[in-house]
Amino acid sequence: MSGRGRGGRGTSHGSRSGPPRGSAASSATAQPGAPQIASHVSTIGVKRSDFGRVGRVIPVLVNSFETTIPDGTIFHYDVISPTEKNLPARLNMEIIETLQTSIAPQTFTPRAVYDGRKNVFAPRQLPNFEFTADGKESREFTVTLGDPVRVTKSGKGPKAYKVKLTLVATINPETLSRFIAGEQSHDNSVLTAITALNVVIRMQPSLRFPFNVRSFFTNQETSDIGMGIVLWRGYFQSVRPAIGKMLINVDISTGAMYKPGPLISLCLDYLGKPGQNPNLLAPRAGLPDRQRLQLMRFISGIKVLIPNAEGKMIPRIVKKLSQAGASVLSFSLREGGTQTVAKYFAQTQNKPLKFPDVLCVEVGNGALIPLEMCTVPPGQIIRKQVPPEKTKDVLEFATKKPSERLASIKRGVQILAYGQSEYVRQFSMRVKDSTPLQLQARVLTPPSLTYGPGSKQRTVVPQKGSWNMIGQRFYQACLPIKSWCVAVYERENRFRHDACRDMIEGFVAACQSVGIQIQPTKVVRYQNAQGNIYDQLKAIGLECKNLYGAPPTLIVVIIPEGGNDTYTAVKNFGDCRMGVATQCLKSSKCFRAKPQYYANVCLKVNVKLGGINVIPQAESVKILTDDKVPTILLGADVVHPAPGADGRPSFTSLVGNIDSNAAKYIAVSNCQTSRQEMMDDLTGMVKTIITKFMAYRKQVEKVHPNLTQPKRIIFYRDGVSEGQFAQVLGQELPRIQAACRELDIRPMPLITIVVVGKRHHMRIFPANPGDADKSGNAPAGTVIDQHIGHPTEMDFFLQSHGGLLGTSRPAHYSVLYDENNFTADGIQQLSFALCHVYARSTRSVSIPAPVYYADIVAARAKNHYDPEASVAFSDSMTQDSQEAGQSLDSFRRNFMPVHPNQANLMFFS
Repeated sequence: MSGRGRGGRGTSHGSRSGPPRGSAASSATAQPGAPQIASHVSTIGVKRSDFGRVGRVIPVLVNSFETTIPDGTIFHYDVISPTEKNLPARLNMEIIETLQTSIAPQTFTPRAVYDGRKNVFAPRQLPNFEFTADGKESREFTVTLGDPVRVTKSGKGPKAYKVKLTLVATINPETLSRFIAGEQSHDNSVLTAITALNVVIRMQPSLRFPFNVRSFFTNQETSDIGMGIVLWRGYFQSVRPAIGKMLINVDISTGAMYKPGPLISLCLDYLGKPGQNPNLLAPRAGLPDRQRLQLMRFISGIKVLIPNAEGKMIPRIVKKLSQAGASVLSFSLREGGTQTVAKYFAQTQNKPLKFPDVLCVEVGNGALIPLEMCTVPPGQIIRKQVPPEKTKDVLEFATKKPSERLASIKRGVQILAYGQSEYVRQFSMRVKDSTPLQLQARVLTPPSLTYGPGSKQRTVVPQKGSWNMIGQRFYQACLPIKSWCVAVYERENRFRHDACRDMIEGFVAACQSVGIQIQPTKVVRYQNAQGNIYDQLKAIGLECKNLYGAPPTLIVVIIPEGGNDTYTAVKNFGDCRMGVATQCLKSSKCFRAKPQYYANVCLKVNVKLGGINVIPQAESVKILTDDKVPTILLGADVVHPAPGADGRPSFTSLVGNIDSNAAKYIAVSNCQTSRQEMMDDLTGMVKTIITKFMAYRKQVEKVHPNLTQPKRIIFYRDGVSEGQFAQVLGQELPRIQAACRELDIRPMPLITIVVVGKRHHMRIFPANPGDADKSGNAPAGTVIDQHIGHPTEMDFFLQSHGGLLGTSRPAHYSVLYDENNFTADGIQQLSFALCHVYARSTRSVSIPAPVYYADIVAARAKNHYDPEASVAFSDSMTQDSQEAGQSLDSFRRNFMPVHPNQANLMFFS
């Protein structure tokens, strides 16, 4: 697609007049340093027409390495194993490696590369293929793993696998050269060529190391975190086209592995009893069945080695755990009768068991094997969710300071050893330099922020991504809080009355210091979270009304550590059922808390009750504060259920500003078909926000009737992969336009769509220590739109937040549609400014506030369901398609909308 947008309807700050962005007419430019993109090139998103120039220039390193493009034609073969179901990728790799090295080495000289699934790429056309009836070149091979002449006692030889290769395409790498030079459109030939190069660089490490999609893992850096889990340092690698060059993006990653060694030790580790008596795994010794089931879920699918009669270790896959120990678990003998597993191993195998009462595993062929006979080989990736109690350990292992991360990436490049890979060499690829790419970045100036009357400084300029609120008063404090109460769900002996009084005093003092009028409440009640929270909070609210003459405008709720269910019930009560603001505080956090803690709580309370904390100064965001061009900023996100939770829907959220300062937001959310990314109800959601935007401008801001309608919509979309960009333009853009038409907005607002990506591996490292912030990261406001960007489309990387722990991740912005004709500087500065209006923080955040809020709203979706009802949120739900459809209907019926009292407020803050 090309020609995105409509130009010619006036200009604004940060925009340019002239032809629409992305059209052929905009590509022929004589601007010095401008992108050189041919006029015939079509793009999915907006065609890049300029680079940003604003900001202080600093040298940076990025974790990418320049590589050459192969010279010759690449031949693409489809792989079919007609007699097999989907085999594990590791086994597939072994089959194809055996085919190339042992079965038909003459055919595969030089070697081809394989992705572990359906694709083989060869640097020459493979010989001795025959034409099939449909005119395609094809050849079938038989591959036997292991010793082909060895025969087992049963008379069977090793298993033979049929492999059929069919030539499906030839790839001319010249298309990649043309693409990165801006002379070729991003079509299927380009995508296939990039896929081929990725398979080339991954082939060698995939044969040597445990791998998982685009990462492989080594045992050079490990951490035993308990519960039978060992973390391995891994390395991610991906070939990416950039402006004028091809890059290999290399980053560190983390793999969770099963702890190698005796399976019985791993099981004890998982149950939190490392090194203890193995008989703890015996049902006779009191092993609870609940623990047995948890353990079975953890080890199902693991490969173990079992000694056969000759003492050779045979690999087997664990299916499940037995319910009884080996001494009582019996099986039928071929010659008739039964025998216990323990007696079988003692008499037939001459291997008496040390722990006969311990459980057995059932392996793939149905055999029952005692735990003590099984050994776990190293390097097995756990393809399940890590237990929640170990998440902190995983994060600690994965978190590295920028200098440490860069050093680890350099080590990874040495391990990858591209120059020593026969596959990389045979495809004539060459990594030009083993040092990370150095380039020029720019550091944008942050927006000035305006606080309210009585502040120590009305205007504040953030420094290094943060600013101080000491002595500041909110731009607009909420209405006086005359009626409020406290509900305590922590045990009284853990959070005594004096601690509660301290909390109330600290909270009231903090509110008063920022301009919120409030007095201490007398309504404080301790409650039991096992009771009905709705009834309890309603009773406290009634008591508050009787005392103060009005229902509470705020309920402060103290919850214990791990009180997630209590939190959900409180939010359902306040947001959906009663329409009252609720503020939850963890007992451990608010116990003897410092003023800074309560200052942060006030940031949330003020906006929940209709106040505005801070606004960007008009001069800093002229594009938003132009009274003649009312602008709506939308943020959208979709969250999907965890893997395996097939009965749960996906949840959508849309957030938009209703004020002229882009500081006051409202949200709408819904549920839709599981794992569907495009938003079904976007038209209705956009209509809701536009309607409330116009009402606010008319009733609160008192603008001229001709200026209530939006003239510009800027839509920030989160969570969309590059492969779904066309769907956003084909499905979601028309739904936004339909909302405007149905509301009779005239003229039609000018629309800009920007996708904000966070799931990428590009990292920015300051080349000079003097340019780094105190965490060692690149400073807040660092932006790159050259060298590592898309060859033809408008995108940029912006690190908008200051570092705290580890290495910061920049957000990747892709401009898909732009009727507002933004310059590169215009959209970059706007996006950076919006990272400073996130109400819950006095720091700039990693993505613009509207889309950050959308993330929060989508993640809070379960708060819209009655916690006492039967709608389930178990991650273990699995259903067929008919049941899933019925379940979706149930989720939709039971989804509670936000209460009208809260719908115009930032209840989600």
